[in-house]
Formats: sequence, C-alpha cells, structure tokens
Amino acid sequence: MPRSSKRATIREVARATGLSPAAVSYALRGIQTSAQTQERVRRAAAELGYEAHPIARALASGRTGMVGLLCGSLEDYWQQSLAVGIGRALLARDRYALILDAAGDPAREQALALRLRDQRVDGLIVQPVDPAAGFWTELAEHLPVVSVGDALPGVRDQGEVVFDNRHGVTLALEHLYGLGHRRIAVFTPTRPSTPDRPADVHVEAEAARLGVEATLVTAGQAIPQTTAAATALLAGPGRPTAVFCFSDSIAYGVYAATRALGLAVPGDISVCGYDDHPVSALLTPPLTSVDWNIEGIVTDAVQLVVDTIDEPSAHHRIVRTPSLRVRPSTGPAPNW
Repeated sequence: MPRSSKRATIREVARATGLSPAAVSYALRGIQTSAQTQERVRRAAAELGYEAHPIARALASGRTGMVGLLCGSLEDYWQQSLAVGIGRALLARDRYALILDAAGDPAREQALALRLRDQRVDGLIVQPVDPAAGFWTELAEHLPVVSVGDALPGVRDQGEVVFDNRHGVTLALEHLYGLGHRRIAVFTPTRPSTPDRPADVHVEAEAARLGVEATLVTAGQAIPQTTAAATALLAGPGRPTAVFCFSDSIAYGVYAATRALGLAVPGDISVCGYDDHPVSALLTPPLTSVDWNIEGIVTDAVQLVVDTIDEPSAHHRIVRTPSLRVRPSTGPAPNW
C-alpha cells in the first residue's frame, strides 16, 4: 500500500508504540529511554514515514545542525578546495556548512562572523583575515570557534589547526638558496593591519640567517591584482631572481606577469608557491610549492568543531607540518 504523502505526526508514532508523545520524543533523541525503546520507536517512525521537522528538532535540541565556514577569500583557489572538503566532511557527519566569503576585508569578516552567530550556527570554522581582531574573543564566548591557518589570540577553550610556518618558509627559502638565488621577492596577502603574521615574520628571520635579500610585496588573492603587482615588480630595475608566494593563487598571477613581460620560468625567474593546489602540477612549467596536506586539514578542522560542539572541553591545537613539492618552476639563478 503506497505511503501517504502527508507527514506523519509524533502522536501517530506514539499511538503505534503505546507510548506518550513525550516518551517518543525522548526516544528519537536518544535520551531518558532504554535502547530497546529507542529502537522500537525508530522502527515505528520509519514504517510510518515520520520525520522530525527541522525547526522543531532545532528547538528541541538547541542546535540547528549548521556549521558556519567563514573563508578569508574565496578568490584563493586553495580556500575554495578547503571549503568544498569541509562542506562534504560536515555533510558526512549529518551537519551542513553555511559558507561565507570575507573577500579579504576585516570589516566584512567581522560583520559576517556576527551574522553567523545570529543565525544560530552550532559552531564556526574560520580562516581569519585579521586573527588579532578583538571581536573573536567575545564571539567565542557564544559558540565553538575553530580557526584554520592562524591562532586567534585571547580565544580560549576552542580549537585551532595551525601551520608550522617557520618550517614551510625554511623549506622554500633553503630550496631557492640552494639554487643560487640571493634576491627573492615574497608575495603575501597580509594586510598592513596584521603585520605580525607568522609566515611573514619567519621570512625576515630566515632571510637574515641565509644571507638572502628578501623583499615583501603585498598582493591580493585575485589573479588580476597579483598580475599587476608582479608586473610592476618584474618590469622594474634590479628585479629578483626568484619569487616566493604565500599562496598558489598568487603564483598564478606571477606566471601571467612573466608571460606578459616575455620572461621565462625558471630561466629568467623562479617561482615557488605555498599550498600545492592540484592545478599547480598542471601548469607550464609545473609549480614548486609547499604542501600542507589539505585532506588532513579538512579532517582535523571538522573533527575539532564537531567535538567542541558535542562536548566543550579544553583548548585543542593541531600543528600541521609541510613538505616541499619540487617541480620545474624553480631552477638555478640566472647569471646577469
């Protein structure tokens, strides 16, 4: 007999099981009832086609099943891949990602973070544009926050998946140094308001240790912006022999600039990226890049936010260690 298209009610499940509606509600939520009762109620609910209304379920549990994912800039292809991975991993845990893009703007980031809080998401995963902003501390008092890439100073009893940037910077600069490069431009998306990002600080320390002249250049994640910045630098006097980019998306803009200027990679300029996006291996020439294992980051971030939502506990910090994928975009420094 075909099942009715009308949604079965909790009272119908109660009549079928001989329990009160309250007992059925408890059993469906897995509380205050025996395992046998819970199984009996779930079987009856399935036979009747009963499904808890999402709003009613949220009111009963105090949870929406949604996790906010606030990306620093979805113009960055690596962040796009991370968002896809986190969204799918959350779905496999019966949760849903509400994905928003801060577009590299700290003011927009704050407004969207507060909006996600007001949307009553169960937790938040963030790739912060401005990790030093004061509002993170207040926000973390209202919902679980897991940061990816940068720690949030002042935030306690939350989670963070951070990168061993010193090791990543050392891998890249030592590789270029070993190829004979002594003038290296470092392209970073860091804004003037956040000058103490770990990777940027480590560049100065490692450059001094190696005796390398490193010039920091601020560039956005969008390829047109990066192409313009790279073109201005590489067309000028005393251009570097290598460019190290804190994002593969930025490196793609550098590639575009070299082609516009008629420069060969790596013959005239070596290029190194920092997150090993899958597209990077398909470029001509393939891009040398620091690999952070995006699958591992997805697993860590989702596990942390789910654990913190389900059972708030002490602060958890996971540090990701990178490896260097050496490809043909880096070669010996040219003899000028």
